Amino acid sequence: MSDNDIDKIEPVDFDLNESPLFSSQPAQVDSNKPPMMVWVGLGSLFIVALFVIFVLPTLVTEYELPLERRAEVMDLQLATEQVDPTTAISPFEEAQRSLQRKNAQDVLAELLQRQEELVAQQVSDWGSSDYIIALEQANIGDEYYRAQDFVLARESYAMGLVGLIELIDSISTVLAQTIIDADKALLDANSALAEQKYALAVLLNPENEEAKIGLQRAKTLDEVTQLFVSADDFFEDDELEKAETLYRQIVDLDGYNEQAQEKFLMVTGQILENEFVGIMSIGYAFLEADEPGKAIAEFQRATTLGINEDQALAAITQTENNLANAEINALQELIIEAEAAERWQDAVTEYENVLLIDENLIFAINGRDNARKRAQLDRLLVDAVENPERFSADDVFQQTLDVFYTGRSIEQAGPRLQNQLDTLEALLEDSQVEIDILLVSDSLTDVTVLRVGTMGTFEQRSISLKPGRYVAVGKRIGYREVREEFTVGFGQTPDSVVVQCKERIVAARR
Repeated sequence: MSDNDIDKIEPVDFDLNESPLFSSQPAQVDSNKPPMMVWVGLGSLFIVALFVIFVLPTLVTEYELPLERRAEVMDLQLATEQVDPTTAISPFEEAQRSLQRKNAQDVLAELLQRQEELVAQQVSDWGSSDYIIALEQANIGDEYYRAQDFVLARESYAMGLVGLIELIDSISTVLAQTIIDADKALLDANSALAEQKYALAVLLNPENEEAKIGLQRAKTLDEVTQLFVSADDFFEDDELEKAETLYRQIVDLDGYNEQAQEKFLMVTGQILENEFVGIMSIGYAFLEADEPGKAIAEFQRATTLGINEDQALAAITQTENNLANAEINALQELIIEAEAAERWQDAVTEYENVLLIDENLIFAINGRDNARKRAQLDRLLVDAVENPERFSADDVFQQTLDVFYTGRSIEQAGPRLQNQLDTLEALLEDSQVEIDILLVSDSLTDVTVLRVGTMGTFEQRSISLKPGRYVAVGKRIGYREVREEFTVGFGQTPDSVVVQCKERIVAARR
């Protein structure tokens, strides 16, 4: 049987009248009905029996095949002849033949249905030989059917049906092999064969994602192959941007092409790497030009590329460290200069500037503490030297003496400290030498020298006082109190101090 003969076989609907023996329902007998109903039922059964004996044989022999009506071979005269009872087929045998015929037709109907399924899946492209064998078995069944041997016809149809079912069951295996063949054709860049195989796979299983994806890839394979050639040439010539564009086109056409994805990522990575190296080179050039601020800006720009971020951050850290070291070195020079000039408060300020850069620098921490102590000592010495008149108070004298000894304990005192200590020493010594001072009054005013004592009333009185600042207070009943401030020593000792209450207090009128 040829392929054309195979394609001509089409499924057909059957229109057979089943035997009344197998289709009639037994009459329901109701004992409650009148006897007349029983007679009616028996009459019906008699009519059915006559139908089976005389009408059914004519109906069952009217069709020779399921696909075509039996040709009329008897003329009208022969059809009216009486059948010889000795040679006629019995009703039971005729019913059996009818049942066998129906069974054969049922198997044939299923066979034709399976054939239709296989034709729809282009069986001739993948199972032609087994398909032809199955149909040839069905043709044998047709021969038996024409010969009215319905049992052998059914068996032949069944054997053909088994062959077709086996073909249908093998579709999954055929599908797997077809996809394997399609994948190989795709790798071999055989677009025509790949497309043919994937199309067949989709036909065998329209829901198979691998087959659908492969079919799409096969359709773009030729274009992808040409793009690959051009892209690889650009890459070898170091024209990376052009190569990137073509690899991107390939990925857009065939998103499942792993080679294209790998090369696209490789090229984009190389482009980024080149950009990174270029930016870092600019940054280092700024460093060499002693422009660390611009260098850091370039290194920060390099961190935004998303690659080699650790290298860019390391360069930033190194630059900041170099910049910090340079600033610290400059501050150290200012500190040395301030300490040499014994400008201790300036030294404290510069130490604090160093700690703003790096708060953990030990030399700055210790240096600041020492500078603060020296700055405080310097302030105390300046205050003592500028206000020696306060030494007349015993507590002030003792405090100043402690400051003096603290200064003397410092090794390698600078010129400023040494001069302060020498000056203070002389002032302290002078502050303990009493000087005679003449107090003049009017014998009416009660005189008191604060921090010394009450002098009483007198006209003149000489007392000895340590250098310092004093206050003499005069009081007299009815007169306004007077206060006279004077300094003893330091070249400011007066010839005399007059303390007299002369301004009378006038009582207010009521």
